[in-house]
This record gives sequence, structure tokens and C-alpha cells, in this order.
Amino acid sequence: MKRLLIFGYGFSGRALARRMSGKGWEVFATYRNAETAARITAEGHAAVDPADRITLTAALAQTTALLVTAPPGPQGCPGLNSLVGPLAEAEAFPDWTGYLSTTGVYGDRRGGWVTEDSRLAAQSVEGARRVGAERDWLEVGRGMGLSVTVFRLPGIYGPGRSAFERLRSGAARRIAAPGQVFSRIHVDDLAAGLAASIARPRAGGIYNLCDDEPAPNSEVIAYAARLIGLEPPPELALADANLSPAAMRFYGESKRVSNARAKAELGWRPAYPTYREGLGAILAAEGGL
Repeated sequence: MKRLLIFGYGFSGRALARRMSGKGWEVFATYRNAETAARITAEGHAAVDPADRITLTAALAQTTALLVTAPPGPQGCPGLNSLVGPLAEAEAFPDWTGYLSTTGVYGDRRGGWVTEDSRLAAQSVEGARRVGAERDWLEVGRGMGLSVTVFRLPGIYGPGRSAFERLRSGAARRIAAPGQVFSRIHVDDLAAGLAASIARPRAGGIYNLCDDEPAPNSEVIAYAARLIGLEPPPELALADANLSPAAMRFYGESKRVSNARAKAELGWRPAYPTYREGLGAILAAEGGL
């Protein structure tokens, strides 16, 4: 039986778990607390304590594909820190190891396009940590003979995590930031891209996974509001929005991310090529369309 081990059972990891278990794969996932462990078990998977080195090593020895989703902190990537030792001790390596990074590693491009070969110019501590984690995983892959692939992701949305929730709660804001655009991806398209890579492992591969149409956040909010019959929130000038430093950094970056390499090398195509199809599918699943 093919087995997937997920280090960090969050929004993205759960989407890949659903997809691969539907194909007959067995799924293991690590947890940080009892609540996550219970969720993993309730969803039909095996919960693994990352602090239990013996159990983790045994799980890795049975793993076909390994996905690391946890973000790096001041001490680096927690997945790398927890997994390198057990990987070295395991009797066999996974055929595929995927690390989820962010398009934030490109920094601000003033609305220009970026590809996987673009210069990295992270403008935040978080982005710089991602650059370091990518480098570390790729170096470990080369040193240990692991087939490591890096995925650079934009904003991820999907059922339960979209503009609809913010609009319904009254928390949605339309910030007017002239010229600012960013890319996004539906979580199911992300899972499909990862599955396509698992089927075609490429050591040292780097892919942008995103939709086909970068767009301003204010445009997305307005479209979502119209879909559910709400008046779009009025636009608010960026200077008057009183945003947190993290949000200001977000609006300080503008770029269009190319997904051409993933399409060409993985045969992947987003089922939701723009936010319009993605939001429409979410609402249809809710019974709203």
C-alpha cells in the first residue's frame, strides 16, 4: 500500500490527505496537540507524535510520499528539525518529499511577473525564513539522496476559508491599493498539483502553484459579495485602513506569479483558473448556486 506522511495537518495537508486517501493511499499525519490528533483519527488517518522518534522513524520507513507544511520559525523549519534524524535512521526514503513554501520569497515586483527562476527578494522576516527553509530542504535532499520538491504558494482559499466567511461576519474590507495584485489558489487545485508531482518526482524541483489570473483583493471581495447578494463593502484607502504591520507588508507587495512550469512539467491545470470559478464552486457546494 502507498503511504503519505504529512508533517503539519492543516488546511493544505488535509486537502492532500482527502485526495490521496480517495485514491487508496494510507495517510499518516503528525500533531502538536490532542485536538489535532483527534481530528486526524476522526478523518480516518493515523496520528503520529513527532516527538516520539521511534514511532516517527517507523512511519517514515513505510512512507511513499512526505509532505511538510509547517512554517519555519526562529529555529528554522520544524519539519526539517524533527525529520532529518529519523529519515537517516529509517530503512528506506520516501519516493517524494514536498515542502510548501510561499511566493513571498519573491518580494515586491511592482505588478510584474515572476517565475521559479526569478531572483528571490523576500521583504519580511517570514519570507526570509522561507528562503532559508527552501535552501535547507534542497541541500538535505542533495546530501541524503532525497527527492525534494519545493512548492511556492500564494494565498490559499477554499471551503470554510474564503471571502464569503469574512463578508458574512462583517469583517471583509475592500482596501484600495492602486496597482496592487496578487495570485491565489483554491486548496483543491493545490492538492491536485501536489498529487501530479507525486506521480512525477523531480529531485530539486521548484514549482509555483497558483491560478491563472492575479487580481486585486478588493475585486475578489466585491465579486464574492455580489454572489451572495450583499452590497460590497465600500473601498477604503490604504492610508486610512489602520492595518497591522503584517497586513501593511502584504499590501506593500504586488506581483503576478506564473504557473507555466507546473503546467508544462506536471501536466497540471487548475480546475479553478480564476477566483470566479473557485468562489462559484464553494457557493455551489454550500447549496447557494
